[in-house]
Amino acid sequence: MIRRLAAILAADVAGYSRLMHADEEGTHARFTALMTGVIEPAIAQHAGRIVKSTGDGFLAEFPSAVEAAKCALQFQAQIQRDGALELVDKRVAFRSGIHLGDVIIEERDIYGDGVNVAARLEALAESGGIVISGVVHENIRGRTPCTFEDMGDQVVKNIAKPVRTYRVFPQTGQPRPEREQTLPLPDKPSIAVLPFQDMSGDTGQDYFVDGMTEEIITALSRVPSFFVVARNSTFAYKGTSPNIRQVGRELGVRYVLEGSVRKAGKRVRITGQLIDAMSGMHIWADRFDGVLTDIFELQDQIAASVVGAIEPKLRDIEIERARLKSPEDLRAYDLVLRARFADGLNTRESAEETLRLLHHALEIDPNYAPALALLARANWMSAAMHWTAPTEAELAGYIQMARQAAQTAPNDPDVLVQTGFLLAVPGGDLSAGIAVVDRACVLNCNSAEGWAASGVLRAFVGETENAIDHLERSRRLNPLAKTPLLHYGLALAHFVAGNYDEALNWTTQGLTHWPASVPTMRYRAAALGLLGRIEEAHQVVQRLLALVPSLTMARVRRHVEIEMKNPYKKPGVAEAYYEGLRRAGLPE
Repeated sequence: MIRRLAAILAADVAGYSRLMHADEEGTHARFTALMTGVIEPAIAQHAGRIVKSTGDGFLAEFPSAVEAAKCALQFQAQIQRDGALELVDKRVAFRSGIHLGDVIIEERDIYGDGVNVAARLEALAESGGIVISGVVHENIRGRTPCTFEDMGDQVVKNIAKPVRTYRVFPQTGQPRPEREQTLPLPDKPSIAVLPFQDMSGDTGQDYFVDGMTEEIITALSRVPSFFVVARNSTFAYKGTSPNIRQVGRELGVRYVLEGSVRKAGKRVRITGQLIDAMSGMHIWADRFDGVLTDIFELQDQIAASVVGAIEPKLRDIEIERARLKSPEDLRAYDLVLRARFADGLNTRESAEETLRLLHHALEIDPNYAPALALLARANWMSAAMHWTAPTEAELAGYIQMARQAAQTAPNDPDVLVQTGFLLAVPGGDLSAGIAVVDRACVLNCNSAEGWAASGVLRAFVGETENAIDHLERSRRLNPLAKTPLLHYGLALAHFVAGNYDEALNWTTQGLTHWPASVPTMRYRAAALGLLGRIEEAHQVVQRLLALVPSLTMARVRRHVEIEMKNPYKKPGVAEAYYEGLRRAGLPE
């Protein structure tokens, strides 16, 4: 195996599929002429070699980053000059990416992260443009006739760490590619919904297709953690096939949602896909089927399904983006995203990391409501897992923190879901907590977390049918959810209703995803004890004691009566819970 340091240039034709669709033979002829008459001579002149062709582009290797950059500048400038008189919709233009890295050399190919990064940088370049990595910038700065524009750190597919990137332009006086308008990205997930395409060929269905797009825009706009571009801006792209990266730059968004509608008789199929406008990478796709009996009801159902799927997906992506940022770039928003990730790991160590990150976020912004709400909830969850035993004064502090968060952000559904839960349990005011969570569900009717929290609180007050209905709605909005609250809630609701077999079923599912969830495990032990499956119940208690050696009946009672303020309002539920744990063998 031969390895060496090499400068890698990856290039392809911008909009190649569109050009081939419009004029297959003409595009191929112009591409071939540019490769043989402009690009190959430039590569040879700068001591490079073409490693392989990629159909609509090529991969080249150079002995130095300086030569690779000079080569790209040379052929890009010549291609722009030669194509100046061509029609814009027929003009063949290349985009290029350059990286310097260690590669594995074979006779007809090269491999390694150096190649992968160059290809990802090429995807970030504009038509006629060049994007380089930070290491290339360090090597060619002052040695090539060009200027630079810092693009910051970019998260690119299949590369573990963000890549520092720069746009490269010829120096003043030489041809420079035209730039599209670029708007700065907001400090929260930003998304544009393009007009959905009607695939049925029936122009009379435009009203339904446009209505579908508008419903999705409206539903997404109800999520305050999203920045959603207004309908008037996105509908300017109707009837076109725009470049997604160009849309992202023109509208100043990171994500673009596009889709199509196909109707056959009374059946309708809606497909949607979410794209990262910075990299062009598809990050989510799904389809939704329905019967066209009530148009408005169908539009509502589809919009709810789309938003319910997108919201947790975007949150996961934003959390991962925050995790990859360097510490000096972190803001309160990024720290809360990192805290959400740590909180989701559900371990004692991750709980400590969650608290550390949230305290740091509040040092930056003491009134940042998402940090206040999550910090209050994380503290209380440590008690629910029996990692801590907070005093009455500490519990009161959590409630006060939750109230402060709700007062600071009274229209933020995520904040209201967490604070409402805390006002109810351990705040002891279930009615007030339910009202706050219900408000969150009104503000964002597609919040899977909101409906799950509503279901749990209604289970505590004994409204088990409503509780199960709300929990099932949460599961429908986010069918792939693996959150402890959903399965815990369904187990709780069935336990309160006296359906111990069904409660057991949901604890099985919950512990499959979260095997260390102490609250879920407690209900499993109690349900098994009440069903007379004593040997299985003893095994669960042994698992509980392995996680929390100090756990006793007295500790559980303290948790229910002091830390949860006796939440079971249906007569006999608390007694059944304690009896089930005793039969399971939990020590007094």
